[in-house]
This record gives sequence, structure tokens and C-alpha cells, in this order.
Amino acid sequence: MSAFSPFAPSDADYVPQNIMVTGGAGFIASHVVMLLVKKYPNFKIVNLDKLDYCACLSNLDEIKDYPNYKFVHGNICSPDLMTYVLRTEKIDTIMHFAAQTHVDNSFGNSFQFTQNNIMGTHVLLESAKIVGIKKFIHVSTDEVYGEQHLDQEAMSEEQVLEPTNPYAATKAGAEFLAKSYLRSFGMPIVITRGNNVYGPHQYPEKLIPKFINQLMRGRKVTLHGTGANKRNFLFVEDVARAFEIVLFKGITGNIYNIGGSNERANIDVAKDLIGLMGYPTGKELDMVTFVEDRVFNDLRYHINSERLFELGWREQVSWEEGLSKTVDWYRKNAARFGDIEAALVAHPRAGLASSVVV
Repeated sequence: MSAFSPFAPSDADYVPQNIMVTGGAGFIASHVVMLLVKKYPNFKIVNLDKLDYCACLSNLDEIKDYPNYKFVHGNICSPDLMTYVLRTEKIDTIMHFAAQTHVDNSFGNSFQFTQNNIMGTHVLLESAKIVGIKKFIHVSTDEVYGEQHLDQEAMSEEQVLEPTNPYAATKAGAEFLAKSYLRSFGMPIVITRGNNVYGPHQYPEKLIPKFINQLMRGRKVTLHGTGANKRNFLFVEDVARAFEIVLFKGITGNIYNIGGSNERANIDVAKDLIGLMGYPTGKELDMVTFVEDRVFNDLRYHINSERLFELGWREQVSWEEGLSKTVDWYRKNAARFGDIEAALVAHPRAGLASSVVV
């Protein structure tokens, strides 16, 4: 059934049938849901989402009537609901994307990040233990490694975690909980840590969709600091394919970095988008407003993804193609998220986010 058989030896008896994706109406997870629903009609895919500000069920319109897809409106922080859904839907696999993710917001309402990212993960792990889940893919972030300097080697999965902001700290805490359930209860845990992801369905609080939406409104982009901070950007469809291969070939107990080759300084991202949006070449800086830097804005996150490469994954979408697809999508879906003015300010207002989506 799988495009990636045979399975890894330590998971030879594992064949997914009923998969629950948490946060499946959000950004990355919605693409994973669509890929799995379309490609594997014999799998039942249950999308559990709280539907807060970043989530949008319209992201899944093209598969909403598929017989192997089901949406459940629910909060991962509810133990009774989680156990009930896992039992009644006979879930054997969890892909846990649900989290609050926007770093800026974590400085203003960090208790919400602790509640959703740590407590929510704990609740889900306990329910998964009770029902005997066969595979639990916990989605983390490269930010748990902390800041890296330009001359540092790429971070491997064994690197000591040194998160520098409340969001990253809650993701690291959630990882430690997941690892504890692996070691104490033998739960089949796999962890991923990914680079920055961009593409369709992303709420416009993040850099690329924010800049696109500012430019669509004829506004200058608001660039933090000098724009020298670097991020490695991956197109969301490539990331969905990475999770597909981790689902089938990821080995229990392993951590997999998901990283690409498109490291860009934020100032260069801004210039590329300004040009792509039709503004005059050579005058890109006329459409940039430099604003006060974000608190503890890490310089870069550089990760080594050789372990994932060994499973057969490679990114397929170039920076130029991915950026063009992203701009086209936002132009066609300008009203997808409703009123986004609060997200388009230079520093989003504390307390804006209260979601459990990605």
C-alpha cells in the first residue's frame, strides 16, 4: 500500500490505517492531510483542530467530501475528548502538529503557549498511551536548538537544546515529555525538527505571507532590525512529503531534522518578494521600512538533515518556484483569513494568538 515499503526493520509490523492529524486545518498540517487523503484512499484521516485564528477549514475544501476524511472539532487539552476520539475512530497513528507557533506572540501571552504546546502534548501522550497508539509523530522545530552563528556547523539531532524564546522553550518541553513516554512506557515516538516553512495556507503573521499581504495593499514591508537574520526556507509541499516518508520509514526513537538549501537573509527575502510583486528592479529598498528588532531575534538556524536524506527525501521545489506559487495563492485567496490587520503591523499585538494550529 505504501510508496515507501518496506518499512524500517524496528517498525516492521507497523502499517497505518487510521491516522489522526492534530491541527490539521492549519498551515503545514493541512497539506499533510490533503496529501494523505488523496494518495492513500485506504487510510482514514481524522483531522482534529480547535479552529482558532490561524486555522481555516477552507484550506481543506478540495478533500472535504472524500470518504476517507473526517473533521473533528476539538481541543487537545481535553483528556476525555482525546481518549474518546482515539478509541471511537480506532486511531493507530497520531501526527501531532497542533501548537501555537508565532514567536512574537509568545512574548506577550506565553502562558497560552505553555498550556497548548506542553499541556496539550502531555494530554495527547497520555491518551495515546491509554489506547495503545502504534506510532506517534511529534512535530517540533529547529528553534529548540537555539541561536547559531555564521561559522557554526549544522546542528545534528544529538545537539543539546538551548531555546532562546518562550515559544521554542515550550516546544523543547513538549519534546522532553514525548521522550519520557518513549523511555518510560515504550511509546513508539518519532520526533521531527523543521526549518522555516512557507507556502499556501500560512496565516499572514509570518514573514513571507506578511510581506506579500503588505505589498498587495501597497504598503512597505516592515523588516525587523537590519534584515541580516537568516532562515532556511522550505516550501510546504516538500515538507508534506517529508512527513509522508517519516510516517512510513521513520524509526521509533529517532529524531529527524527537516531542512533545505534555501538559506536567505530576511532582507533578501524582502527584495525577492518586492521584485516578484512587480515593483521596480533596483529600487526594492524604497518599499522597505526598517523597524525595531524583535526581542532575541536569533541570527540563524542551520540543521543537518542527513538522517532524513537516508530515508529517501529531498526537497523538489526551488526557491523561485515556491515563492511564485505562494504569491499566486495569496493573490487568489486575499480574503481567506478575514480581517488580518492585527497581523500586518510591525510587531503583532500581544494576546492576538490563542490557537492550537500550525
